Formats: sequence, C-alpha cells, structure tokens
Amino acid sequence: MATPEKPEITLEHCASIADIPERDWQRLAGCDNPFLRYEFLQALERSGCTRTETGWTPSHLVFRVDGKICGLAPAYLKSHSMGEHVFDFSWAEAYQRYNLPYYPKLLIAVPFTPSQGPRFLLEEGFRGQLTPALLDSLLTDLTEQLGAHSWHLLFPDTADQALLQHEDELHRIGCQFHWHNHGYEGFDDFLAALTSRKRKSIRKERRQVAEQGIHFQHFHGQDISDQVLSAFYVFYQATYLKRGRPPYLNKLFFEQLRETMPEHLHLIMAVREGQLIAGALFLASDTTLYGRYWGCLEEYNHLHFETCYYQGIELALTLGLQHFDAGAQGEHKLVRGFEPIITHSWHGILHPGFREAIQSFTHEEAEHVISYFNDAQSALPFRQQEPD
Repeated sequence: MATPEKPEITLEHCASIADIPERDWQRLAGCDNPFLRYEFLQALERSGCTRTETGWTPSHLVFRVDGKICGLAPAYLKSHSMGEHVFDFSWAEAYQRYNLPYYPKLLIAVPFTPSQGPRFLLEEGFRGQLTPALLDSLLTDLTEQLGAHSWHLLFPDTADQALLQHEDELHRIGCQFHWHNHGYEGFDDFLAALTSRKRKSIRKERRQVAEQGIHFQHFHGQDISDQVLSAFYVFYQATYLKRGRPPYLNKLFFEQLRETMPEHLHLIMAVREGQLIAGALFLASDTTLYGRYWGCLEEYNHLHFETCYYQGIELALTLGLQHFDAGAQGEHKLVRGFEPIITHSWHGILHPGFREAIQSFTHEEAEHVISYFNDAQSALPFRQQEPD
C-alpha cells in the first residue's frame, strides 16, 4: 500500500501502442531516436508487422506511480526468437529436451533492430526510485501474469543497464562494428587515417564499382517517390527470399515511415544503365546514422560494401553525424574502418534450474566475446600516431 513516504509503483502492459497516449510517449521518448518514435512503433503495428500472427504480440510496458504514467517501454510477447539478433535458440532447444515450454517470452526491445539505445523511457525522478531489485520484481511479476516463462531486455543503453546491475544478474554481451567520425571533414580525411594498405584496398573497391558503370542517387524523406520506394522494397524483399523466408517488414511499413517520420529517412539507390539495381535505406538521428535495410537482385563486385558502408560513411559526413551504426555482426566491417563495440542484453529466466545453467553459459560466453573484442581492437586498420 502506498504511503506518503513510499508511493505505489505498478507495472502493467498495453496490447497496442494506440492504447498509450501519444503525448506521454513523446514526453518520455523524445523525437531524436527514430526507433523509439511513437510513429515507428505505430507503423509496425498498423502495417501488421508486429501482431500475434507474426509472433510479435504488442505488450508495451507502462510504469505508474500513484496512478500517473512515469515510465514506458516497447515490449512484445514472443512465440519465437526470430528477428531479435540476440540468439537464444539453444536455450529454447534445451527447454524442449526437458519437455518444458520456453515460449511465450516477454521481450523488451525494438523489433528487428539490433541498435543500442534507451529501452526504459522513464521520468528522471522516477528512475531514481526504480532500484534493480524492484525492477526485477516488477518484470518477474508481469512475466508470470502474462503466462510467459522469461523476460529479455535487448540492446539497452548504459542508463538502463545500471537499472539491472545486481548480484543475481543474468547479463549477456555481444560485439558489433560501428564507424566513428574522428573529426573527418570528408571521406578522404577518413581514408588518410587508415594504413596505406587499407586505404588502397578501399579505393580499389570503390573504383571497381564505378568501372561496372554504377553510380548512386540519394533520396530523402518525402522526396522518395512511390516508384523508387517500390523498387527498393523489391530489393529488400529479395534479401530474405534468397534465404528461403519472407521478409519481416512489408511495403506498407516503409510507406508509413515516409509519411509519418520523413525527416529521419534516407535512401541510397545504385543505378546502372539507367536502371535501379540495388538500394539501402538509412535512418538518422541528430548524432547517428543507422544503416538497416538493403537488397539487390543481381550480384555486382563490391556493390554491397559501397552501397551500405562507403555511401553510408559519406552520408554521415554530409549530415555532420558522429556515429554510423551499420547493423549487427560483420567482421568485414573491421578492415573498412568500423570499430568494435560491446553490446548488452539482460535476461530474467523464471525456471531456477535453467536460470543457473544459462547464467553459467553467459559467463563463459562473455570471456570469448571479450577476447574477440580485444583481438578486433588490435586489428584496427588505422595508422599508428607518432608520439609527441
């Protein structure tokens, strides 16, 4: 029961972003991070990409203090582990071997988006009240109420990670490769920071793309025509169909983004002999470029690297951005000037036996990830600076 000294803190869930007042979401999320925009999550739901039939049942979290909304988080009840980029398939298989259900699970994340950022959108005063033990308790209680067997927080920022730092932590790390603008005024400045060998290699790759008669067109926001967006969607769809599965996102989703948050949207299309042959779609915040969706119908030498990475770096430089997150995985990014970073996820496993086993796994896995990260750091392609 609430007292003047101890307010009542509750956690509930909403079955749609439409059930949360847009003004409250905007108040807590702001408008900078495109993946946390109300419009982004709304587009996922309106287009039918996140619904029970696709295994993504919206279950957005609402924190209240004495009945007032003081915190929100994007969340979903999942019936599978596809589209998350933090792989727990082996955990699900272990449950299955013991005839125990692993799904549904409560996922606190942005769908299909392995980008680190805020997940708990909290009033600052409330954040100070939310201790790790209390948050863990609230999440566990809600997970049980939903009939789920675990909760998972994917790609949180450092502020959210601090909310779960406790002795019973089940913390998992991974490694991605991001590009950072170290004061470059242009692409040639970036190249000048690399070793001679890597610099020549990138120039050769870019030259070979041009020698195939390929050039690039840039489109922004509402300047993206229906014809161009349709061509891009064909390319994007092909990326999944080549692997024998349908795409996570449909064309209506991209049309919704163009309509409701065009300021974040950038599309780079590759052109050969007057025909669009490939495309990459980026979203931008005030500081960061996010490379997310790419596709082509035919393979061309180095076209993927040029469209997704080099064109992306040039776009980040043009926009004056400090950071380029080009997506998950990809050691091939390392030799092209992308630097390793550690990503995080947190997991609440309700079954005590499996919790202990998975915790041992994450500790062992972390040792390998740290070793991999250190090896990648030592293999960066930048020139050694001369001592003063």
